[in-house]
Amino acid sequence: MRGLSGEDGNGGTTPPEPGGGTAAGRAAVAGLAAVGVLGLLATGCSTGGTGARDEGAVPADQSAVSGPPTPTASASPAFRRVDVVALLKDDPKVGDQVKRDLKPCAEDAYPVDTSYGNLTGTGVADVVVNVMTCGDAVGVGTYVYRVREQRYENVFALEEPAVYSEIDRGDLVVTKQVYAKGDPIAYPSGEDVITYRWSSDRFTEHYAVHNEYSKAVEGGDISGPAPTAPSEN
Repeated sequence: MRGLSGEDGNGGTTPPEPGGGTAAGRAAVAGLAAVGVLGLLATGCSTGGTGARDEGAVPADQSAVSGPPTPTASASPAFRRVDVVALLKDDPKVGDQVKRDLKPCAEDAYPVDTSYGNLTGTGVADVVVNVMTCGDAVGVGTYVYRVREQRYENVFALEEPAVYSEIDRGDLVVTKQVYAKGDPIAYPSGEDVITYRWSSDRFTEHYAVHNEYSKAVEGGDISGPAPTAPSEN
């Protein structure tokens, strides 16, 4: 192969072109490189895939580092502690009997339970207040307050013996003990559980459940003398 040995057709030596090497040598190297590229392309096609399309589009800037997702705003309403005793005493919707009985059980400990949560969607936590008796912790009144024009207003009130309210996933759940004639306070015959939902600027009943208690548990036979059920005043 004279082209690779550098000899011309007359037995002489072909002078090298500027830049080193012969033209034939460079052509051979270029040919080998082209064969290598074709071999790579053939290998990609022989795998049964779709070639370069398997990789997808190349990002415009592969050096960009993706950071953590931007945190979303919290759905929890702003918490604002309230003097619920003062709120109850100043509320004209709270009955006079409840106000008269709203006294400390020991020192300055009032018989009130307070819950804060989102019921009406004002952006400020609504307040659920349960008023109970000191001796046996029987609920005598339950109330819901929401913020309107920087003031708390009463949007729900129920005053009857053995009533208690809670916040459950954005709903107001009211439990009322049911007493049959002769039931002692500690052993009601059952309970009504009513779920209220805020709609059109007021609470509306969503659904109700009635539970009846067994007389065979929690104290056994209760047919003997027992205090009467609380009266509604």
